Amino acid sequence: MNNSFDSIQFKINQGKNWDSVAKGWQKWWRVFEKGGQKVSDKLIELAGIQTEQKVLDIATGIGEPAMTAALIVGPKGFVTATDISKAMLEIGEKRAKREGLKNIEFRQVDIEEANLPLSSFDAAICRWGLMFLPNPSLVLENIQRLLIPGGRFAAAVWSESAKVPQLNLPLTIVKKELRLPSSEETGPGAFSLSNLNLLRKLFEARFSDVRIEKIQVTFEFDSAQDFVNFTKDIAAPVNALLTNETDMRKDEIWKEVADQVRLKYSNKINGHVILNNEAICATGTRP
Repeated sequence: MNNSFDSIQFKINQGKNWDSVAKGWQKWWRVFEKGGQKVSDKLIELAGIQTEQKVLDIATGIGEPAMTAALIVGPKGFVTATDISKAMLEIGEKRAKREGLKNIEFRQVDIEEANLPLSSFDAAICRWGLMFLPNPSLVLENIQRLLIPGGRFAAAVWSESAKVPQLNLPLTIVKKELRLPSSEETGPGAFSLSNLNLLRKLFEARFSDVRIEKIQVTFEFDSAQDFVNFTKDIAAPVNALLTNETDMRKDEIWKEVADQVRLKYSNKINGHVILNNEAICATGTRP
């Protein structure tokens, strides 16, 4: 990352970007969780989450995998769900209340500042959030300090872009249409922790018994246009690239996204779109 990178401003902008798509996540969460729940369950397994434990969820968005963890730890356990997006947290809090979950709290927290009680969590989890943080090394250091000795941290990040069409296809098309560099990110971004060696080194610097494994995540949509509507509503990184474009130009680009999805991933019989993606799960134990 170059010296001109302003992590503070980056996080401010990131918070605003995720706030802007919070209602989209509320609208589409059932569709997303048909694929995403598999990863939530895997992280809970890897972190060894059990009844009566205290659990930290980082970058929870509108409440996953925090709500799944709350069901596991039960009424004598507790889950602290954190995110930088206030709007996302408000939706998560409403969802938890509707589900009658009283053993979970939602807090707006910058995990890089670690303003939580030290050595107070039995386990920590993070689903598709770590790669968006400006300083993952500092984050892992802080998470280690928040865990009790022997506590486990499990995180899911996206694999290399070619193996994640859910995100890569719209990003690639938008970058091509806007004549932006198409290379992998060198800073925070969806694929910034897709390098297995880098991910392992980050974890091994702070944790013992580090394990890395891959998991397939499948998302299904009723049509190519359904996928486009979903992406427009929830994909903050894509929307950020299109911020300064006219509505007409945006429509042209989204049409190209729909055409390519239809061509490459649409079922010829019913028009459904099925996208198989690869995620990476990393886990480690506080010494």
